[in-house]
Amino acid sequence: MAFKVTLQPSGHAFEARAELTLLESALDAGVHVPYGCRNGACGACKAKVVEGRVDHGAAQDHALTPDERAAGLTLLCCARPQTDLAVECREARAESDVPVKTLPARVQVLERVAPDVIVMKLKLPANERLQFLAGQYVEFLLADGKRRAFSIANAPQDDELLELHVRRVPGGSFTEHVFGAMKERDIVRIEGPHGSFGLQELSTKPVILLAGGTGFAPIKSIVEHTIHHRIERPLAFYWGARDRAGLYSALPEQWAASLPHFAYVPVLSEATAADAWNGRTGLVHQAVLDDIPDLSGHQVYACGAPAMIEAARRDFCARGLPEAEFYADAFTWAAPAGGAA
Repeated sequence: MAFKVTLQPSGHAFEARAELTLLESALDAGVHVPYGCRNGACGACKAKVVEGRVDHGAAQDHALTPDERAAGLTLLCCARPQTDLAVECREARAESDVPVKTLPARVQVLERVAPDVIVMKLKLPANERLQFLAGQYVEFLLADGKRRAFSIANAPQDDELLELHVRRVPGGSFTEHVFGAMKERDIVRIEGPHGSFGLQELSTKPVILLAGGTGFAPIKSIVEHTIHHRIERPLAFYWGARDRAGLYSALPEQWAASLPHFAYVPVLSEATAADAWNGRTGLVHQAVLDDIPDLSGHQVYACGAPAMIEAARRDFCARGLPEAEFYADAFTWAAPAGGAA
């Protein structure tokens, strides 16, 4: 059985299944409401039921007191609908609406997926979750006061672990630590989410996704977000790497095989005989120009090294792409967005 939930004051509505919590149903519908622990302990998702009835579920008394329940308050992460509902709560509709947190995290997985790429998965404390939007990033807070930023590769609805793609930078103190001394079960400190590199969902324009190397990470988050929410705008993903090992995930091929609206074009810039490569070669952004002479009706989301970003911006705009439709996340050594050493 499903019920209609209307949020106030926005008027946004979504369908809530009786067996799911209101938070689960809201996130499934693409409605970003605030939350923290997702298990009734922190109170971050507290909201007021203006009309209708809910089962408060496993909400803990210190997070939702008996007096608050009597006043109509509930925790979205625990409450299940029993009738149609009108609920008063704040919504996170932009990056600035998503709370930034500083949290400890345990290194759960370190998987070497290429000679110079590790997929790291972090587990947060049991009573914490990090709410984020597809395309955002987190920063590691290091003991010397420095920060290193990495894009979140999983989609927002899949937040049990945070997935990060780390490329080894020769001489980079943090990445050398990741590839050398870091072990599973180590404890790190992170802050986030940060960034505004995310799909503009009000547009219906076809999308070009452009990534160099581990720039694949936020692209993965965005694509998985569109799959979960059944967004079927045309997506063309161009992934550039030096050699075949740099195309370290088979997911784009799987997406291309299963999604009629998704196209995948891998490009190698320094393919060798050992790669046995019969695909596209050269600069990845040039492959886009070769395939799409007129970019005036597209949106572009580009993530990678600054040189790639600037070349793509310059050449795409020369081919008619409105500059306002070019969204970028450049990996820099100073780590303001996306990734660093």
